[in-house]
Amino acid sequence: MRHSIISSFLLSPIVLALAAPNVERVRSNRGERHEIFNIDWERELLGRSTPGPLAEQGSEASMDAIFKKLGKLYFGTCADAGSLGQAANAAVIKADFGQVTPENSGKWDTIEASQGKFNFAGLDTLVDWATTNNKYVRGHTTVWYSQLPSWVSAITSKDTLTTVIQNHVTKEIGRYAGKILQWDVVNEMFNEQGGLRTDVFSNLLGEDFVKIAFEAAKAADPAAKLYINDYNTVEKGPTYAKTTGMISYVKKWIAAGIPIDGIGAQTHLMAGEAKNVPASLALLCAAAPQCAITEMDIVNAAPADYVTAVKACVDIPNCVGITVWGVRDPDSWRAASSPLLFNAAYSTKPAYAALVATIGTMTASVSAPVVTTPATVSVASTAKSVSITSKVVPVNGTSTAVVPSAT
Repeated sequence: MRHSIISSFLLSPIVLALAAPNVERVRSNRGERHEIFNIDWERELLGRSTPGPLAEQGSEASMDAIFKKLGKLYFGTCADAGSLGQAANAAVIKADFGQVTPENSGKWDTIEASQGKFNFAGLDTLVDWATTNNKYVRGHTTVWYSQLPSWVSAITSKDTLTTVIQNHVTKEIGRYAGKILQWDVVNEMFNEQGGLRTDVFSNLLGEDFVKIAFEAAKAADPAAKLYINDYNTVEKGPTYAKTTGMISYVKKWIAAGIPIDGIGAQTHLMAGEAKNVPASLALLCAAAPQCAITEMDIVNAAPADYVTAVKACVDIPNCVGITVWGVRDPDSWRAASSPLLFNAAYSTKPAYAALVATIGTMTASVSAPVVTTPATVSVASTAKSVSITSKVVPVNGTSTAVVPSAT
C-alpha cells in the first residue's frame, strides 16, 4: 500500500530525498490476502470551477492527465501527513497523481481511539493539502474490523454498537462534507467463501451493520459517493467465491435501498494475477452504479501486469479511477516485492513507461463517463503545454456524463 509516479523523461528533475520517509505502515491482515452519472463540476473539484494548471495536475504524460483525457476522474495514490511532509514525495504526487487516499489517518484507531474522543489532525492535514493542491480525496475508511480500538471490539449490545457506528461515521464523514469525493464506508467485510467476515459488527448486527453505516454516511454527506471496498475480489478470477458473494450481497443491498454508490476493488496483485482482473472487474462494476480500483500494487511490477490491470478499468465505462497504493517501492507495505511505479530515487520504473506508452495512446470510448468541464481547459507543465477539451452537457446547472445502466 503506498506512493508515487513521475514522468521523468518529460518533467524537470525534482529534488530527491536520499533518506526514505519514515511513514507508518500498518496492515495486519494482508496474509489472506448504471445509471446516469451526473458530475457537478464545482462539487467534484471541491468548490473550484476549473482544474488548476497542469503543473499542479500532472504533466500530459502523467497517468492522471491520461486518465482524465480518457474520461476518468483520477489516477491517485495513498498518503498521510508524514509522507506529504517529505518534499520529494509531495512533489511527485503533485505532478503525477490527481487524488490522495489517507493510508492510515482515516481509520478508526486513529480517529477515535477512545470512545467519544476524536483526533482528526492527520486527516485534516491530508484534506487541507489536497484542497490546496487541487486533488481529489477518497475517504478511507469508517467501518473496518482491523485497526479497530479494543473498546469497539468489546461491545456486546446491539443497540450500543448501532449508536457507536452511527456516531463514528457521522462525525468523520460529516467533518469533511463537500470536500471528499468518495468514501470507503465499509472495508473488508467478506470472507474468502463469499459470506460475511466474523467480527464484532456481523456477530452482533448481522448484515444490518451495512445499512446502519451507509445510511449514516449518506446523511453526513449526501454528495459523496459511498463505496464498499474489499481485496481478493479481482485477483482470483470472476468465479472466485468472494467475488461472486460480494456481487450478490451488493445487488441485494442496492435493491433494498441501501445507498451504496460503488464497489472498490483493492487489487493487491501477485505476479501474473493481472490476467484475472478484466473479467472480474467487469462483473463487480456491473453490480453498482460505479466502481474503482482502490489500492493497486503488483508484486515485481511487471509492465505487462500493470498495463493489463489499468486497461481493465479504462475499458469499463463506470470504472471512475485507480488508486495505486503508494508512490515508491521502499514505502510500500510490500516493499520487498517492489510493487509500485517509482523506485527509491523517485524515478519511474518500466511499468510506468509502459502505461504511458499503451494507455496514453487510447481514446475515450463514446460511452465512457467523460469528466466534463465548463469549457476547454488549457494547462501547462514544466515541459510543454497540452489542451484537454471536453463537451459540456448542462442539466439543471450541472455537467452530465451518461453511463450505461448497470444490470
